[in-house]
Amino acid sequence: MTETLVHAYVPLLVWSGLGLLLFRFLPDGLPRLLGRGLYWVGIPLEVLALARQTHFARNIGIAPIVTIAALLGGLGLAWLSLQSLRRVSQPASATDAPSIWEDRSRQGSFLLSSTLGNTGFVGLAIAPALVSDPYVSWIVFYSITHNIIGTYGIGVVLSSYFGRSSESNRWWMQLRDVLTVPSLWAFALGYATQSVVLPDRVEDSLHASIWVVIPIALLLMGMRLSQLNGWKSLKLAIVPAILKVIILPAGVGLATRLLQLPAEPSLALVLMSGMPTAFAGLILAEEYELDRETIASSIVLTTGLLLLTIPLWLLLWGQPLPSR
Repeated sequence: MTETLVHAYVPLLVWSGLGLLLFRFLPDGLPRLLGRGLYWVGIPLEVLALARQTHFARNIGIAPIVTIAALLGGLGLAWLSLQSLRRVSQPASATDAPSIWEDRSRQGSFLLSSTLGNTGFVGLAIAPALVSDPYVSWIVFYSITHNIIGTYGIGVVLSSYFGRSSESNRWWMQLRDVLTVPSLWAFALGYATQSVVLPDRVEDSLHASIWVVIPIALLLMGMRLSQLNGWKSLKLAIVPAILKVIILPAGVGLATRLLQLPAEPSLALVLMSGMPTAFAGLILAEEYELDRETIASSIVLTTGLLLLTIPLWLLLWGQPLPSR
């Protein structure tokens, strides 16, 4: 397991570290440009490539149901936690400064940080090595369902809603934003063209795009990390981090026990639900002008906590790894 974690974390540390070091020498507007480029071009290319090569009919089962339940459950817990924070941080008098949690962009980032997980880059890099081959399909389908329903469904709705003032918000704006998400159209196109044979050069380019998108996303994360103000920034993400990598996967694990699932599929679902806050949340924050500080801080805390929680989930829901 240690070797697997190291293999997954080396590119994360290298590319985000490079972004952290280079940001002071780059134009201030570059992070937003990168974020918008990933949203409109990079991520759709990655989704298109994955949709073309994934055989969904083989993976249908309880995994997507648990994924959607985890997303909705995580969002509900995050909403209740946010309302509690707003109540306890209310100013003592009208002359005091308003609570930091009254800012709509920060509220949206709190919900995204608590709900959306990095099931793609980190999840698919780590979890398959911790379960036997027959259950890897559960992990893949969890990742796909989470990204389509969660990141580019629920995530876009939240970003669209909290990225606008309450006075200018209309329900059709959120519907419009979801219907125009480029990654959803890329998924539909990829799924519809699975049987279409593309020229080798085109197919190879699609697959290669994945290994370009990931470094750019990590560079963006490093640039935003360079703008954090130490503990002042990190404390904003304590609650989202606990919800994302401890409470939510524990709840999923208890649910799998109630459903009487075998140990390995239970472990697969627990691992994926406990992945750190998604890089895609930062991309959505760039596109919809949400608070980047909260999401970047949550990525840092949840990524660090992952090293501690994976051994815990293996102890509670895992079995000795089968020989390969």
